[in-house]
Amino acid sequence: MDIYRRMAVWRRRGRLSLLLQVLLILAFWRAGEAVARGTGLPVPGAIMGLFIVLALLGSKWLSICTVRRGARLFLAEMLLFFVPAVLAVLDHPELLGLLGLKILTVIVVSTLIVMVVTAAVIDVCYRVSGAGKGAADAR
Repeated sequence: MDIYRRMAVWRRRGRLSLLLQVLLILAFWRAGEAVARGTGLPVPGAIMGLFIVLALLGSKWLSICTVRRGARLFLAEMLLFFVPAVLAVLDHPELLGLLGLKILTVIVVSTLIVMVVTAAVIDVCYRVSGAGKGAADAR
C-alpha cells in the first residue's frame, strides 16, 4: 500500500510542477532516441518518443494532466526550436542572393501549379459524378 501512496504523491507533484513535466517529456524523447538507435529503425527518436507517449496515454498509464503544462511550454517557445534552421541558412549566404530567389520562385510556382491542378481535378470529378447537376439546375 505504501508504494501506491508514493506513486500518487509523485503523480500530484508531476501535475503541479512545470519543471517535472518538461523533464518527463525530455525523458520520453531520450527513450525514443534509445529505441530508435537500438532497433536501427530509420525513424527519428523524437517520433519514437511521441509513439511512446501516445501508447501510454492510450493505455491510461499516463494522464494528459501529467504532461499538459510542459507541452504547452514547448509549444509556446516553438520559435527557439527553429533557430538552428535559421542558422543553417546563414551558413550558406548564397541562399540569400540570386540562388535563394530562384529556389523561392520554384517553390512558389510549383505550389501554385499543384493547387491549380488539384482544384481542376476536383472540379472535373465533381462534374463527372453528377453532384454538380443540382447546383446547375438551380441557376
